[in-house]
Amino acid sequence: MSGCVFCGIVAGTVPAFRVTDEADGVAFLDTRPVFRGHVLVAPRTHLVTLADLPPESIAGYFGLVRRLAVAVEAGLDAGGTFVAMNNKVSQSVPHLHTHVVPRTKGDGLRGFFWPRTRYADDAEAQSYADRVAAALSSGPGRV
Repeated sequence: MSGCVFCGIVAGTVPAFRVTDEADGVAFLDTRPVFRGHVLVAPRTHLVTLADLPPESIAGYFGLVRRLAVAVEAGLDAGGTFVAMNNKVSQSVPHLHTHVVPRTKGDGLRGFFWPRTRYADDAEAQSYADRVAAALSSGPGRV
């Protein structure tokens, strides 16, 4: 897609520090990493959100993400990885991508990047679970 920086990286017209370039996607270093070695994995096709990823592409794409998570940990002697994806909100580049961030104990990253909250009670929690379950069984992207 014209104007998409990740499409440019995939096409090779925008420079990037590539980690791998495969049929299921391209992995490259984030230019503003949470920690050094923070990798972004993007599908070759321009898709905006996870909902846009065709069902037949899921295994290949997430297989690549999984392999990158293992490689980041092994290659950087990290204690683990944080794997995350934004859809629409906080998605700085509107091209589907997954963050694979190396982690070490005591690295200063606390939980998630956003504040945490609690449910008022079990009834409120159950109401949220029920709403998501209802949408899962009847909405778009139904599995």
